[in-house]
Amino acid sequence: MIRRGLTRALMVVWFAAMPAMAADDGAKVLRYAFPVAETGFDPAQISDLYSRTIAANIFEAPLTYDYLARPSKVVPQTATALPEISADRKTFTFRIRPGIYFADDPAFKGQRRELTAADYVYSVKRHYDPKFKSPSLFQLENGKILGLSELRQQAIERKQPFPYDTEVEGLRTLDRYTFQVRLAEPSPRFYYWFADGAVTGAVAREVIEAYPDRTMEHPVGTGPYRLAAWKRSSLIVLERNPTFRDDPYDAEAPADDARSQAIAERYKGKRLPMIDRVEVSIVEETQPRWLAFLNGEHDLLERLPNDFAPVAIPNNRLAPHLSKRGVLMDRVPLVDATFSYFGMEHPVVGGYTPDRVALRRALGLAYDVEQEISSVRRGQAIPAQAIVPPLLSGYDPNLKTEMSDFDLGRAKALLDLYGYVDRDGDGWREQPNGEALILEYSSQPDQASRQLQELWDKAASAVNIRIAFSIAKWPEQLKASRAGKLMMWGVAWGGVSPDGSYYLDLMYGPNKGQANHARFDLPAYNELYRQQLVMPDGPEREAVMREAKLLGVAYMPYKVTGHRVATDLMHPWVQGYRRHPFLRDWWRYVDVDPAVKAEHAK
Repeated sequence: MIRRGLTRALMVVWFAAMPAMAADDGAKVLRYAFPVAETGFDPAQISDLYSRTIAANIFEAPLTYDYLARPSKVVPQTATALPEISADRKTFTFRIRPGIYFADDPAFKGQRRELTAADYVYSVKRHYDPKFKSPSLFQLENGKILGLSELRQQAIERKQPFPYDTEVEGLRTLDRYTFQVRLAEPSPRFYYWFADGAVTGAVAREVIEAYPDRTMEHPVGTGPYRLAAWKRSSLIVLERNPTFRDDPYDAEAPADDARSQAIAERYKGKRLPMIDRVEVSIVEETQPRWLAFLNGEHDLLERLPNDFAPVAIPNNRLAPHLSKRGVLMDRVPLVDATFSYFGMEHPVVGGYTPDRVALRRALGLAYDVEQEISSVRRGQAIPAQAIVPPLLSGYDPNLKTEMSDFDLGRAKALLDLYGYVDRDGDGWREQPNGEALILEYSSQPDQASRQLQELWDKAASAVNIRIAFSIAKWPEQLKASRAGKLMMWGVAWGGVSPDGSYYLDLMYGPNKGQANHARFDLPAYNELYRQQLVMPDGPEREAVMREAKLLGVAYMPYKVTGHRVATDLMHPWVQGYRRHPFLRDWWRYVDVDPAVKAEHAK
């Protein structure tokens, strides 16, 4: 391990202290790194990509995505089939397969614990429990499950524990293996939320009640892996769940994708998972992550750091020196958006009056998106015109807006027009009321974040606005952001389903403190959001989504800069890997060949 000076030799010593995980036990092991630290593994409490990646390999939702199918295709996981959906798109009935079991845990008192419909009912209710402050609650509340929001409000008003045993009309079991969700309004795509194990994965009530204050560190699910060791913000180790069911490889590859076709043919029918152990290191700096891959300490380099794109993929083709070593490349568009938000409740940059809107738009025009893409992203992104990225409903490849413009003249003119001028002759602009104008941009200490800080410093200085940077680790910034304490913060938002509404969630008023970190709350936008949510896919819905996106451009709660392209590199002993736009639990579908690794080590 590289971070904090932990060498590979020290990591082996650390493993030696755990007999079940000897470093050289002949097991198939996948080693790679996250660039950002995890926060924990409780589906009701996590929202970051990295924690959710771990959780999705431990917990299972009723549905999932076909690993190879493109366009993406929802398929059953623990369910017997896709849910039965009523004609009015308000009722969803799920039937769970008998004979699926949770990983063994002392909470089960030595008994095998079968997965039942009641586990999914309980797991969904946990998001409504005020105790957990679930960052995923908005996804479910926007679906308007009958009775659950009212039950949550009742617990808040009475200051009582959430009444899990109270049955509600919108979420109930029909029998041991069947549960039903009923909504107040049509929601054609609501079932997508039941294809994400990191959100609607089943937890066992006995485990939650046995470890009430340790749910973030003691995950127990039905998935292919279980947590074996965790050194917070440093190393996460998962091992094969020995009680995992017989789950054969069965993926549907596109006819025009020869590589995926070969993978599907090779692994069809093989029992999953194929890897025995996964070791995830937290390596925040790009150079150590790159060197760990080159040295063979890591088997896979997920998301090639932008700094090394010219060396590894000149002209977006795998470099000859890597090709000679048998390294493989998987390069696909990411379903994501990178942006900086403005805190809409902040007294300096927030608000809906013309002067505040002008300030945000001016700052957006002063920021050079093309320079970010060329110098920070190293060409591994495309400029954003609105918040919805490619591959999703609501994305329009022909849309052109002010979002991607760089125009210092217009920026300065906007500021002058609305009273942001230098009143005391010190060279810096003041607010229209004469008070000091100082931006505070929150960020992280890693190299990529530092490069973005330089661009924002350059943008602000170019229009004579002072800016300061507040630096902290990612989990700390995330906590402060959810509480509405940040003026500005730069992050990315990754897609979880083919529905572009997930990005419109970022500006929906009731989602404040959850997806809506900017805390934007515009009645006209909220109405458009609600309209598109109940509409079936088609041109009419696309038109409503477009109008909502344009309001986001006009009011600028988010300066959206780009949609990234991901390049994953893997050594030749990592086999069967293809990046999926939404599937997080891909480990089960990948193999590691020790013989090939040994051959390359010679």
